[in-house]
Amino acid sequence: MLTSPSPSFHAPGDAARHELLQSVVDVARAIFGAAASSVCLLDEEADELVFQAVSGEGEAFLVGRRFPAGRGIAGWVATSGEPMVVDDLSRNAAFDRSLAESTEYVPDALMAAPLISESRVLGVLEVLDPSPQARSGVRELDLLAMFARQAAAALRVLAPHAAATGGRGLEGERREDALQLLGSLERLLRGTG
Repeated sequence: MLTSPSPSFHAPGDAARHELLQSVVDVARAIFGAAASSVCLLDEEADELVFQAVSGEGEAFLVGRRFPAGRGIAGWVATSGEPMVVDDLSRNAAFDRSLAESTEYVPDALMAAPLISESRVLGVLEVLDPSPQARSGVRELDLLAMFARQAAAALRVLAPHAAATGGRGLEGERREDALQLLGSLERLLRGTG
């Protein structure tokens, strides 16, 4: 079950990180023709995944909500560090229907990829109910995994700067660098290179 947002999970640079992650989920949702997309980051201390950005279904109320890091497909992806695509969630043992119901959206299919930085899982990018063409093969899952790697790299650009500025977030060039990483990948994925 999801728990309410916790005030203890606020890292430096929250505004810049939120803007970056919102761009990630908006682009992922558009690229894969999905009903929704989300990024959950791992709160290692609490052993929970925390919704940090949501596009589509649930975006009005899920940000900040938490769930145990080992539950559901997102938990499996965070634990294994491997991406996953599931065309029929009703037939997948890892799918936690009660957890999905608590988010007020139960998808039929999903794609998920870990956000990995320096061999460490930071969280999970999920795309819920992507178009059938978007989940039709290994190539699409590889694209999602590449997008998740790019998002993790952009988060890595944010982290050192946020610590150095006492949490004021990115300004100027560093902010543009992080957003350019995502823009480049979006163009690549859309084939407009």
